[in-house]
Amino acid sequence: MILVVFRSRLRPEAADAYALEAAEIGALARKQPGILSVKTFTASDGERVTLAEFDSDESVALWRENSRHKEAQHRGKTEFYSEYSVQVCEVLRTSPQR
Repeated sequence: MILVVFRSRLRPEAADAYALEAAEIGALARKQPGILSVKTFTASDGERVTLAEFDSDESVALWRENSRHKEAQHRGKTEFYSEYSVQVCEVLRTSPQR
């Protein structure tokens, strides 16, 4: 399994436009083959963290190259985020789920 950790901070003036874009991209991601789960959390200091689990490197690449996702990435870089980072991690071990 591959875990993608996406951390970001929104520009205050972008919140409304971002909410619309995020809803559309989130729905698209949840339909993408190979994506196992996507969850987003917001910390009290405003940092947002999205955790996305993929079944393979190939699934990560398909999502990264999705044309609509690429458009959203561009908007994120140019309009929405004051800062962001992406980490792609290979999961070495998972404990049993309850």
